[in-house]
Amino acid sequence: MAENFVESITNMEDDFAQWYTDIVKKAELVDYTGIKGCMVIRPAGYAIWENIQRELDRRFKETGVENCYLPMFIPESLLNKEKDHVEGFAPEVAWVTQGGGETLQEKMCVRPTSETLFCDFYSHIVHSYRDLPKVYNQWCSVVRWEKTTRPFLRSMEFLWQEGHTIHATAEEAQARTEQMLNLYADFCEEFLAIPMVRGRKTDKEKFAGAEATYTIEALMHDGKALQSGTSHNFGDGFARAFGIQYTDKENKLVYAHQTSWGMTTRMIGAIIMVHGDNSGLVLPPLVAPVQAMIIPIQQKKEGVLDAAYALRDRLAANARVKVDDSDKTPGFKFAEQEMRGIPVRIEIGPKDLANNQAVLVRRDTREKIAVSLDEIEEKLAELLKTIQHDMLERARAHRDAHTYTATTMEEMKDIADNKPGFIKAMWCGDRACEDAIKEQVGVTSRCMPFAQEHIADTCVCCGKKAKTLVYWGKAY
Repeated sequence: MAENFVESITNMEDDFAQWYTDIVKKAELVDYTGIKGCMVIRPAGYAIWENIQRELDRRFKETGVENCYLPMFIPESLLNKEKDHVEGFAPEVAWVTQGGGETLQEKMCVRPTSETLFCDFYSHIVHSYRDLPKVYNQWCSVVRWEKTTRPFLRSMEFLWQEGHTIHATAEEAQARTEQMLNLYADFCEEFLAIPMVRGRKTDKEKFAGAEATYTIEALMHDGKALQSGTSHNFGDGFARAFGIQYTDKENKLVYAHQTSWGMTTRMIGAIIMVHGDNSGLVLPPLVAPVQAMIIPIQQKKEGVLDAAYALRDRLAANARVKVDDSDKTPGFKFAEQEMRGIPVRIEIGPKDLANNQAVLVRRDTREKIAVSLDEIEEKLAELLKTIQHDMLERARAHRDAHTYTATTMEEMKDIADNKPGFIKAMWCGDRACEDAIKEQVGVTSRCMPFAQEHIADTCVCCGKKAKTLVYWGKAY
């Protein structure tokens, strides 16, 4: 029975895309809908998002962020106020042209992002230096008319948070931009056990309308990169387009400076593709909705179920614990717990009770540990911390083992064709070279990392003097 449950997942080495689809379906994270490109996030998937949301929100508020909510519709005239911005999003915009049976006088788009709405809002409430800064965030959904979709990674509607801040000076805006990027990276490493490369996007890859875009990039198990969070410095470009001026301390009228930053439900996809295996999900304990599943063995025997419930009640003060008291076989329950990625399985049966113990089984390594019931609270807490730590270190080791260096186009192409992963190579800063690398090698610039290295004097493409090290790769 257990074997059948696990065999229903395609082997990731055979077909990574199908393996991913199998997991999101069989672990009951999502279901498909009659609306192409849109998904139902089922309770098991939404519970992961709730934990992400709760922890991110806590970290945001520690830095002075306040939550708010703006409309989901943007009038066309408002969207058109910032030229680069509207051109960047035009192919993905969904338009509403009719309401209540009547043709609208002005069509409205369903928000693909909310910069223009926040700019309009700020233009009404920011008048003096005393009104600044405003450090706002909203939790919402956005719509982008994607041609190719995949659950969590790319869908027409997705959940996210979008932070929008406005400041008196360029220095304050830059500091907030970098602060939020580092907050994202720390969150991913500490909470999701996913190591990140932190850096700046090239001008080609930056957000439409931004002065600079910063990104965190993660490496998936198949060697592809995933942009996991971005933070944008808008300078005063949006403020000029929307007339957001304030009176400074010298009583002069000056333009404000803005930022925005966001993280989405695609992080659930990242968790799957960084930590999952051929038995299903492997969830880091901090983000796991259920951290330990108690599975009673021979549960119809007297005292076993009562002991399982008592153990759950003891452990519930410090961990998220459930009992699987269904009438399925233990083998099926084990396989189901593995499929769902629950970090620890706790087995307790008649023999265990006779020995005053339970058996803790790690999801990540399948190691079994017999633990006295007298010290099980402490042992479970220690084990969850160990699993969290070990998962990050394994992911870091995988990323580092799949990060390569190239000094020529031939080397770069050979790596891209035969060794999936990040490629570190020097770049002159010329857009033509970036385009040539994409066309000839099949990789895109992921970021110019904050942690710069000097691996060559010349650009990998043109041979001219190099300006910066860039991480390149194939990406989702």
